[in-house]
Amino acid sequence: MLSIFLFGIASGFPWVMIGSVLSAWLKDAGLTRSAIGYFTAVFAVYSVNFLWSPMLDRLKIPFLCQRLGQRRGWILSMQLVIACCCLLLSQVDPNSNLTLAGLAALFIALCSATQDIAIDAFRIDSIDTKHNEQQSSAAAMSTSGWWTGYALLGAIPFFVADMPGWNWPDVYLLLGAIMLLLTLGVWLAKEPQSMRDKAYQEAQSHYLAAVVAKGHQAMLVMLAIATAVVLCFVGVFGSTWFEYQTLAFSVLVLALLVYAIRTTSHMLSQHNACTTTQGGPAQQAMAWVLVSMGEPLRDFFNRNGVRLALSLLLFVVLFKMGEAILGRMSIVFYKEIGFSNSDIAAYSKLLTWAVTIVASITGSLINLRIGIIKGLFVGGIAMAASNLLFALMASVGPDKTLLFITIVVDGFTAAWGTVAFMAFISVLCNRAFTASQYALLASIGTFGRTTLGAYSGVIVDSLGGNWQLFFVLTALMVIPSLVLLYMIRDKIQAIAGQRT
Repeated sequence: MLSIFLFGIASGFPWVMIGSVLSAWLKDAGLTRSAIGYFTAVFAVYSVNFLWSPMLDRLKIPFLCQRLGQRRGWILSMQLVIACCCLLLSQVDPNSNLTLAGLAALFIALCSATQDIAIDAFRIDSIDTKHNEQQSSAAAMSTSGWWTGYALLGAIPFFVADMPGWNWPDVYLLLGAIMLLLTLGVWLAKEPQSMRDKAYQEAQSHYLAAVVAKGHQAMLVMLAIATAVVLCFVGVFGSTWFEYQTLAFSVLVLALLVYAIRTTSHMLSQHNACTTTQGGPAQQAMAWVLVSMGEPLRDFFNRNGVRLALSLLLFVVLFKMGEAILGRMSIVFYKEIGFSNSDIAAYSKLLTWAVTIVASITGSLINLRIGIIKGLFVGGIAMAASNLLFALMASVGPDKTLLFITIVVDGFTAAWGTVAFMAFISVLCNRAFTASQYALLASIGTFGRTTLGAYSGVIVDSLGGNWQLFFVLTALMVIPSLVLLYMIRDKIQAIAGQRT
């Protein structure tokens, strides 16, 4: 648990480098708001890190993975690259070389998103399958660590920047040094045991036999997967026009993946693994790609069955929908009813950090006692109930006492729901494909909430600015997910009791 907490700190800290600190530096350097705003685009890589997550299950970084293990090797390598990027930023003048500064920020985001994949996989793999209930505790430690790295350590550069003789390039040297200090967590951690290599070797021989026999179908599957990947990138990094087509993109990507899974399953059902099948280099490469990209997803559907798998994915999308839609409009709501920027900073930001730490640990202890399924029910109902406090605030007006109570309750319930949700998707993962399946499930939840959450402003406008009704609707949005959870609770309990 200590290692998971330390890795959580290392996960949250890079957000400071490419977020608040970078924005403050660029502002002091005299860049325009538009130029500064463009840098926030680097955060989009966190939404699509599932696209390369299979590589962290399959590839081993030379020397590091042999010495430390696959999870710790990837974590350490990404941390070292992040520290090097901080060194690079300390030598860059954004006024004369803005492109290089942007590339350095992008590399930090890429390495940080990749590190997150390895950290999540380490967290899940470190919990024995006989003790699935402890996934809640692990999720709480990870969440607490993330907020400690993001908020607590994130305050250090701003205090230092105001000291005599310090400037922003020096601050980035300090950030790089702190990142190097956080690598100590890798040496304190113990690499979890895994049967991953054996599972991939068996799958490789099976897929190779199918590719040799059904090469044309394998090419169609490769084309479907490649198209889905391109659509994901376009949907996340595309122009404004594409932002309004994200729902259509989601449906098309899902259709392509369903086709790929069905075709692959049909190919494999007709051709068993054959040890004498060698195949050419092109066929072996195709089998390697299909195993890496397709087998984690096919395994998820095969283990659970298509109906249950789709139900699980639908629950992942729906569970935190109300919270996501409310979160998009919370700052707008605060300002419209009369709160100042200082009020928002003090209550919505700093207070949320403290509440999240306490709530994550408390929620995990309760979930550990009542189980993941009941934890999801209680967490979901609590999140919905907290939204009603916003409706009350919309009626009362800018009352700071009510704001304090609302932020505390909302932060507590949101953290509790997050811990329960993280534990839930953790137990759904097959240990042979942990990085791939967890990153995919987490991204589906994020992408779904982001897709529909983009219409939160439209909902408020369609209600004529009636904030009370808006917050009541966000509270009711949790009902479909809880009904679905109740319908499949026995099957989820069987999954949680048998394997992760």
